[in-house]
Amino acid sequence: MPITSEKRSAYEALLQKAIDTRLSEISRRGLLRNAAVAGGGLAAMGTLGFASAQDSTPAADATPSGDSPFETDADVLNFALTLEHLESAFYRDGLAEIGEAGITDLGFQVSVFENLTVIAEHEAAHVETLTGVVTDLGGTPVEEAEYDFGYTDAAGFLAVAQALEDTGVGAYNGAAQYLIENDDLLTAALTIHAVEARHASYLALLNEVSPFPDAVNPFLTVDEVLEIATPFFVE
Repeated sequence: MPITSEKRSAYEALLQKAIDTRLSEISRRGLLRNAAVAGGGLAAMGTLGFASAQDSTPAADATPSGDSPFETDADVLNFALTLEHLESAFYRDGLAEIGEAGITDLGFQVSVFENLTVIAEHEAAHVETLTGVVTDLGGTPVEEAEYDFGYTDAAGFLAVAQALEDTGVGAYNGAAQYLIENDDLLTAALTIHAVEARHASYLALLNEVSPFPDAVNPFLTVDEVLEIATPFFVE
């Protein structure tokens, strides 16, 4: 049988406990410094601005207008790339670890593992696409970091997958506003966002929660994304 509501709640509680514990142990400044030393992508997220393109000179029209927390369009896309690295590594390594048997042992058909493999391929493609766009804009693409996702079995893997996908959807919602004056970049971001939303809906179904809980999907601020993502980065 698929994951029961009781088991799902237990995993959600464990995940939240892990997040709370790691947030209390790791200072945001210290984590950013250590991620930078490790070549990790979280350093690109900074505190407000994103420093990935600071050593380059983007085109004059590459600077978002208004009260943006980003200095350039390359920084906005590096923000998205940081999350795509996180998701890509999660699926790549997680599916290799739990294997097809881990999913079918939960009562799912083999097709579920196959669909998760397709999601992994999507995330890898997103990394490749965003890396190319950031480079084209004259920025320096952030690199993959070292992560600890905290799950111990396939059910925990699916719970974390849903948390990551929901975060990705909310993050794209929040970041897209800073690309609104660049039609090409906005279109690229929204096409990826749409796929992330499909991923999130699929994971919600696997975890037996509503795939469309709200009529309007909320967006996440940069600080909110940092708070969610920070615990997954190894110090």
